[in-house]
Amino acid sequence: MTPLGEGLDNVTYDVDGELVVRFAREPDPERLDRETRLLAAMARVSPLPVPEPVLAVPDLGCLAYPRLPGVPLLELAPPRPAAIAATLGAFLAALHGVSTASMAGLVDVDDVPLAEWRREAAAAYPDVAPHLPPEHRRPVEAFLEAAPPADAAADAAVLSHDDLGIEHVLVDPRTWSVTGVIDWSDAAITDPARDFGRIHRDLGPESLGAALDAHAAAARGTAGHDHDALRDRARFHARCGLLEDLAYGLDTGRRAYVDKSLAALAWLFPAPLSR
Repeated sequence: MTPLGEGLDNVTYDVDGELVVRFAREPDPERLDRETRLLAAMARVSPLPVPEPVLAVPDLGCLAYPRLPGVPLLELAPPRPAAIAATLGAFLAALHGVSTASMAGLVDVDDVPLAEWRREAAAAYPDVAPHLPPEHRRPVEAFLEAAPPADAAADAAVLSHDDLGIEHVLVDPRTWSVTGVIDWSDAAITDPARDFGRIHRDLGPESLGAALDAHAAAARGTAGHDHDALRDRARFHARCGLLEDLAYGLDTGRRAYVDKSLAALAWLFPAPLSR
């Protein structure tokens, strides 16, 4: 039994290379029971493999499932990230097509306004600012001072993974095909821009476009969504998420989060052109 990874909510272990066992830092039996039932539902609708629990011990916050093949994308540098993003866009289309009413009792509604996201990003900024290259600090500060985009309409909320960072996307490093999506503990009915924002943050602007195009094709259009507004909100979430991930990486000493956040400055907070 060896450590596999840890996040804000969970610590995960590998058992004999065959089983993943996850423990919540603060056990919440009701939440774990809901996640177990959610994963069973997602296995029926997701075009990508998801964890399928074989054991749940709610009082210990423990969940166990057969290990999915592949490596977290966080650990790799894919040669064609837009191709992976297109796969994720089609995956999100499948989730967004699920009736939100059918998810009652399995996931919560997450309707935190964009102004609150910006406030939390601003609170993190003093800690991360000393670690930013000087040429990127003013663009970050300008973002934090600007008004956020308009919030999504309430009827635009869809079933979302709500934490689709590259640490939760598994890929085959030989073929670069996506082999699974893990960690569904934050799944919610929320703004679809949340997950598109993480794709933009971690894989770049070309990948955001590929994900949105694939989503539209798989969903036969984005009825009910203003495409430009969705893209704007995704960019906003990407920028807030960069500061959040950078703060997390610095606080925990996880260099991979620091490195990916600093790399993303190039497209999320580009330095002003010199004259």
